[in-house]
Amino acid sequence: MTGTDLNGRVAFVTGASRGIGAAIAFSLAMAGAKVGVNYNTSRESAEKVIEKITHGGGEAFLVEGNVSEEASAGAAVKQVISQCGQIDILVNNAGINRDRLLMRMKIEDWDEVLDVNLRGTFLCSKLVMPQMIKQRKGRIVNISSVVGLRGNPGQANYAAAKAGLIGFTKAVAREVASRNVTVNAVAPGFITTGMVEELSEDTQKQILDKIPMGRFGSAEDVSQAVLFLCGDGASYITGQVITIDGGLIA
Repeated sequence: MTGTDLNGRVAFVTGASRGIGAAIAFSLAMAGAKVGVNYNTSRESAEKVIEKITHGGGEAFLVEGNVSEEASAGAAVKQVISQCGQIDILVNNAGINRDRLLMRMKIEDWDEVLDVNLRGTFLCSKLVMPQMIKQRKGRIVNISSVVGLRGNPGQANYAAAKAGLIGFTKAVAREVASRNVTVNAVAPGFITTGMVEELSEDTQKQILDKIPMGRFGSAEDVSQAVLFLCGDGASYITGQVITIDGGLIA
């Protein structure tokens, strides 16, 4: 665990019921932040994240909401601010994939992925901004992907959404830098979550052969980078994209 101190700060992590989002919520809470753990459908999984945080001595609370829907995202952000009186950190992690080759991709496959991955980030960032500007402090971290930097066959929708997040990060960072609000992105490579674990052994080996470090990353690898960007040590870093990929796109 790093020495980042987030005591007295309030964080909201979208899509935090499992995988990378759960690891981020846990890391922020262990650094002292009070964390709103967002989920859409998997309440039971989100409750387990809360339980783990509480067991570790941290503070967290459930925030239900579909971040791709304006009313639902608005209610979620309002809950965090009304419950805690502030919001210092937003981590836009919620995301889905609907992988198909472009010729076979349904319009709904495109729309759903863009809605959750990109529209959800737009909505939550827009909604927290008045509070962060009022406070004259804030940290926004968007979870992109190396797929948004290099593309991947069968993931045109996912790649477009994750690339869009990078452009969004850089634009918004310029808008709010003078208000002491930083906006950055992290771009994970192949991380040992459900998506990677579902790949065949042969496919996993082919991927590993392309990673200079010779291993997949962990959700904790990603969460530690996010934790750094949320702390005082990253106060002069904004509009940046940090790749966490073992050297895959070096």
